Amino acid sequence: MVVVFPAYRAEKTLKKTFDEIPREIVDQCILVDDASDDQTVKLANQLGILTFVHKQNLGYGANQKTCYAEALKLGADIVVMVHPDYQYDPRLITAMAAMLASGIYDVVLGSRILGNTALRGGMPMYKYFFNRCLTAFQNLLLGAKLSEYHTGYRAFTRQVLETLPLLACSDDFVFDNQMLTQCVALNFAIGEISCPTKYFEEASSINFRRSVIYGMGVLFTSVKYRLWKWGIIKTKLFNPGRTTLKLHSGYYYAASDPAAQNGSADTRETRAADPNP
Repeated sequence: MVVVFPAYRAEKTLKKTFDEIPREIVDQCILVDDASDDQTVKLANQLGILTFVHKQNLGYGANQKTCYAEALKLGADIVVMVHPDYQYDPRLITAMAAMLASGIYDVVLGSRILGNTALRGGMPMYKYFFNRCLTAFQNLLLGAKLSEYHTGYRAFTRQVLETLPLLACSDDFVFDNQMLTQCVALNFAIGEISCPTKYFEEASSINFRRSVIYGMGVLFTSVKYRLWKWGIIKTKLFNPGRTTLKLHSGYYYAASDPAAQNGSADTRETRAADPNP
């Protein structure tokens, strides 16, 4: 079991998050730093977290692709993504992993909406409003019934990560939504668990402009899914096929390897075999 941290400027909150990881069930933690300009990488190394660094800022979606590639390389059967900004409670990892280990679910989401915890935790009202609107729209077009599609607290089985065509997804924030829509399209069983969240100054959050861009991406993804479901369009975004992640020389390096940091060894790039050549 592997926990992955997609990190960007997480220096102030990483230790709090890491300290609450249930070590008794987690075999390894991986942090991927998206070219932060703070001490995130240094702190991660001090905490003993297996750390990889993007040579330049590539985006939230690209960060997750690296996270999952490295987790699969370690042989993970279950992968839980936790934001290292201490917004989600890491202690729920045990429950989320148990839901996957039971064989009943393939994907588990930590929902801020179940239990009405979002507003109590300080979610801005405009974000809550658009969350509910976008979720209702997606449930209608996807024919699903999830409490929300926009949580950053997620757990996946190895089969899911090997099957989804993740490299067809965006490198930006809409990656999360595209990935979850792929799970619906490929009929993976999705479970949810109520998760209290905290909104505070150090917690990462996209601004209003980026929120609007994300919202437009969600709408576009939902419409594309419906057109694909009706057979009107073809798209690699929802094409099933086993995705074998391979690591080659390229855009990120292991933080523990000084030679790689200097560009002389062990730099890596995520690639996938095209399931539909």
